[in-house]
Amino acid sequence: MQNFADKTVAITGSATGIGKELALQLGRAGARVVICGRRLDRVHEAVDELKAQKIIVAGTSCDVADRSQVEALVEFAEAQFGPVDVLINNAGIGQENSPIIDMDLDAFRRVYAVNIYGVLNCTQVFGRRMLDRKSPCAIYNVGSENSVFAAVPSSHAYVSSKHALLAITELLAEETPDFMDVALIMPGLVVSEMSLGLGMPTDQFVAGILEQLKAGEFFVVSHAYNKVRIDDRYAKLAHAYDTYAPRYDGDINYDIRNHLETHQ
Repeated sequence: MQNFADKTVAITGSATGIGKELALQLGRAGARVVICGRRLDRVHEAVDELKAQKIIVAGTSCDVADRSQVEALVEFAEAQFGPVDVLINNAGIGQENSPIIDMDLDAFRRVYAVNIYGVLNCTQVFGRRMLDRKSPCAIYNVGSENSVFAAVPSSHAYVSSKHALLAITELLAEETPDFMDVALIMPGLVVSEMSLGLGMPTDQFVAGILEQLKAGEFFVVSHAYNKVRIDDRYAKLAHAYDTYAPRYDGDINYDIRNHLETHQ
């Protein structure tokens, strides 16, 4: 989506941090913005701050893990500004790090309830309406550097949820028509409540990702040193294949994509 002017943008988890900064910069670009979060008092504070910056904004409470609240969110957004053109699935939670052997699986489920099922709820509820309208639209999922390597030790629920979000977003991009843009935003350490105030300045991060979204990129990146971690992971993977499963003539016969395409 090359231009966000006159678009209606819904951003989950946007009362603070990256979500609120997205609302600010998209609003300055001419978008009408709907923000939401589980803490209604913080949502109201953010709305007041954004309105003071002349942003066209409305806000409401929403727990994305609750399908009925997501359905209420889309109705709220449309009542405020009309059909939603852009959905940014930003809501996410972390965890108290713990070795997997000792981790409380209820805590694991809570992370997935927001980071995965919350994204699925929003993608289905908003996405169905977007596809039915058949007009230019976008769904952007906020993953993490943890989508492509394990950045945080003993953060099994969080890291695996962001890995899963990579797969969901890639498959969504394949399934959707050309009028829908899909992207995976992959922040590293950015100043937010989750980062305890550490990391890249939020305004710098958001300015960089909006440039990439306007250019139609799928992988939307930020932290340069991540390339070292990614190269290390894929060098190990390439070594394993080169050593124990090297390429040979006809190896495509066992390729699942080739099999599916030739047996449709």
